[in-house]
Amino acid sequence: MAPLAAAYSGPPKLTVARAFTEWRVDVPMLVLILLLGAWYLASARKVRRGGGQWGSGRTFAFVVLGLGFWVIATMAWPGAYESVLFYARATQTVLLVLVSPLFLAMGKPLTLLIEAYPRVGGRVGRAVRGRVAKVVTFPAITTLLLVAVPMSMYFTSWYTAVFDSGTVREVTYLILMAPGYVFFWTLLRVDPVPREYPYGVAMWITAAEVVGDAFFGIAIIADQTILAAAHYHAVGYPYGPSLATSQVLGGGIIWILGDFVGLPFLAVQLIQMMRADKQEAAEIDAELDARDEPEEPDQPWWETDPRLTDRFRKA
Repeated sequence: MAPLAAAYSGPPKLTVARAFTEWRVDVPMLVLILLLGAWYLASARKVRRGGGQWGSGRTFAFVVLGLGFWVIATMAWPGAYESVLFYARATQTVLLVLVSPLFLAMGKPLTLLIEAYPRVGGRVGRAVRGRVAKVVTFPAITTLLLVAVPMSMYFTSWYTAVFDSGTVREVTYLILMAPGYVFFWTLLRVDPVPREYPYGVAMWITAAEVVGDAFFGIAIIADQTILAAAHYHAVGYPYGPSLATSQVLGGGIIWILGDFVGLPFLAVQLIQMMRADKQEAAEIDAELDARDEPEEPDQPWWETDPRLTDRFRKA
């Protein structure tokens, strides 16, 4: 193991302490994240100055959690060890595909854009309601892409291309995040969406996503070959688990951590469906009550009786 350790030139052995202290600076991602955070904070301030309201919870979800997990995925230990440890790359994948997009969508950036910049927001709103957006965001398509994109990366040469080119790496980060954001955006419905599907459909789609994550993770665990074996042998990481064990850990992270995000989201869909059904039932009851109420005449009954009216006139 000594010659291997001498040839190794990557980050030091990953420990619990280094999981908090081992960072790398990814300049393109850092610039993009800072620009998005600055835009969001400036836009929220603009809305408030114009007399509108913008809840701090939305800002916390977008800036602290959404952008924060993006930073962790690309620049904390998952980013620092992504080319060294398979399970670090798996953790990064889940953060980019599911966790960060969920909180970014919860921040309601489209609504913020429409309220802060009505002219640009109006054009964006029309594009969101357009035919192309309705086709691209069809639930079956978004769910398929959410699982197919990372799977295609792991089981093709795309996986190692990320390590050989900084441009490919940065573009891959964005490609991984896009399906997750569209998935949560269309199902959460806190922002304007191309089409509002029934909550029952949303629950089925979320359940399919949970199953897809499990299938993806199990496929990695069950694979008898070492994915990107030549790359990891060349890296020669001298610490921690073997390549086979690291791959099993990575598959388990994709499976379990993916379900950890998907199952609570499925519960949220169930709660939203129950609330929608309750509100619909209340509206129907109110409409039926309004129909059952007798109509009150505009005039007293003695003024509407022609016989009494004639007597009053003669008097």
